[in-house]
Amino acid sequence: MIREGGCLCGAVRFKAEGEPLNVRVCHCRLCQKAMGSPFFARAQFDQRALSVEGETERYASSEAIDRVFCKRCGTRLFAWRRNGTLAGVSLSVFDDRNAFAPTEHIWVSEKPAWLKLDDGLVQYPGTIPA
Repeated sequence: MIREGGCLCGAVRFKAEGEPLNVRVCHCRLCQKAMGSPFFARAQFDQRALSVEGETERYASSEAIDRVFCKRCGTRLFAWRRNGTLAGVSLSVFDDRNAFAPTEHIWVSEKPAWLKLDDGLVQYPGTIPA
């Protein structure tokens, strides 16, 4: 299966092939700042499953992650692992915004106090236990 998506202005389009490795909501402070939102709802794919057309920019938000966004409109699209392995694709930029549903919340210890999580999904205070 191939799912497509893109940015607000249409300058960047992408295709994601196959099923995501996981679909999670991250509440870490880096994701909050990078997304300008209380969390980052994303589907994680192997980078080889993604093809991207259009001009993007990158910002190294940590030693491990580049935040990728549209150069024209600024839509935040991906959290791209710098080691070439994985990419988190924002759920809201898929053409079908209901294509994937999260199964877990991570870094819940860093969520805003006013955000109530009552969706019944598994919650982890940090990352997924190894």
